[in-house]
Amino acid sequence: MKPHLLFHERDAGLDVSYSGLNGFTVEAPPLPWGSDDLAQDLGLVPLLQAMAQGDVIIFEVAKQALFNPLLSADAITYRQEILADCIAHPGVFREIYEIGREAIRGEHEVWRPWGNHPNSLLDRSVTVLDIFLALLKQLRRVADENATKARSQGMTEFFAMLVRELDEPYFATVAGHLERLKFKAGSLMSARLGSASRGTDYVLRSPRNAKPSFRERVGLDPPNSASFQLAPRDEAGSRYLSELKDRGLNLVANALAQSTDHITSFFKLLVSEVGFYVGCLNLAAHLSHGNRPICRPYVKSGGSPALSFRGIYDVSLALRSEGTVVGNDASADLKTLVMITGANSGGKSTLLRSMGLAQVMMQAGMFVGAEAFSANLCHAVFSHFIREEDEMMTSGKLDEELARMSAIVERIGPGDLILFNESFAATNEREGSEIAYQVVTALLETGVKVMFVTHQFTLANRLYQQHGVPAMFLRAERGEAGIRTYKLVEAPPLSTSFGEDLFEQMGGWNTTASRLAVAPRVNATDSARSNGSAESP
Repeated sequence: MKPHLLFHERDAGLDVSYSGLNGFTVEAPPLPWGSDDLAQDLGLVPLLQAMAQGDVIIFEVAKQALFNPLLSADAITYRQEILADCIAHPGVFREIYEIGREAIRGEHEVWRPWGNHPNSLLDRSVTVLDIFLALLKQLRRVADENATKARSQGMTEFFAMLVRELDEPYFATVAGHLERLKFKAGSLMSARLGSASRGTDYVLRSPRNAKPSFRERVGLDPPNSASFQLAPRDEAGSRYLSELKDRGLNLVANALAQSTDHITSFFKLLVSEVGFYVGCLNLAAHLSHGNRPICRPYVKSGGSPALSFRGIYDVSLALRSEGTVVGNDASADLKTLVMITGANSGGKSTLLRSMGLAQVMMQAGMFVGAEAFSANLCHAVFSHFIREEDEMMTSGKLDEELARMSAIVERIGPGDLILFNESFAATNEREGSEIAYQVVTALLETGVKVMFVTHQFTLANRLYQQHGVPAMFLRAERGEAGIRTYKLVEAPPLSTSFGEDLFEQMGGWNTTASRLAVAPRVNATDSARSNGSAESP
């Protein structure tokens, strides 16, 4: 049995396990190159934490989904429709998830025998399958109660599989086999004599009726079997009988262990795949507390660049903020470049993260933080955001930026998306603008979609004047008296970022003058005495 709730024709590729000391753990494939930078630049860790709520399974499966984008509209639609069922019936998905977790936990808590003794292996498998049988019955009940409510292809097929595979004859057959394998009336096996009169070909047989017939009881028929008893202290005889039993149980023990592993694998897949949708429920609940809108994004096919949104906001910021988060609108269909300029602290970087997050969430098959959102598919998403100064001083900021850009260039290709935030601003305006211009135009010629936040007017204006570039220019609004509205509108770049507004908000010249006025005056002689130097302040 395969859940196939993340992909229609393949498994999630995660291995969930449980240990009493460490709880649940997940082994997953390595993430694509650049995932750490993307997580840092887009603020994905708070989003993952909101989805997981401390659950390591949900955290890992959500991380895999976000950093491994779906590359077809059909795959995204398949996952979106299951998510729609999940949001419509959250209790069903949470119950399925808890059933899977209980199965994995229960399998771990059954003792594991030392060595490879068939008898011990068989006993453990019977115990585990007893646990699984009860949980499979719960899954079947969930399917019976909710099969008609499912609207998505994935959930419809999943419930149909449970109803088909887990019917009453199946449960009766399994329960009967497990009861017989407990050998309450002893075990029956056959063998034949091999070379040197040694026993060979030991086979476990179905037990006969343990009760003697009436004719046997009254002595009319001879008994159909012979028996003997070991002496109470016959340790050698007891050990030899145990070895004989192990030979007869070997095939059955191995077969039952394989069945146990198969069902364990099913529950592990179920937990990892349903966990993604439970994480989406957790995130939606977080956003609903602040009345943040979410929507199902629309994938625009056809190969042309597309981007259109209404009320988009930074989901990661919304999770960290209790206040109002301002949404933005834009339509950049057929545009390969989105250049964002305008007032300092006007929401430029926030909008950039909003668009990047929406693209990543859409291609994970999730909802996005907006009233409406549509975009074309990107093969991969890269980010190049400004970084703090290198604390070890092994390189300057510009050297570090160029090194990161070089690494990206080696991997980026047509159909990819790259997000720049104040890149190449660690040098003067003329040099930084020239570097950025050469990088941006080369990427556009390669077929890469570019979104760029900058305060470099030389760069923005040069690209604005270059009419052959299909671009949209957004500018952060500046209200009266320098008030920031955090709204961005389509407008050409300006030669100022209104940094004086921030200066005024911090106190402006009055505060600076007052600080100078109260500062004590020190003459050159006093300064030399206090500092041990003849240099005046």
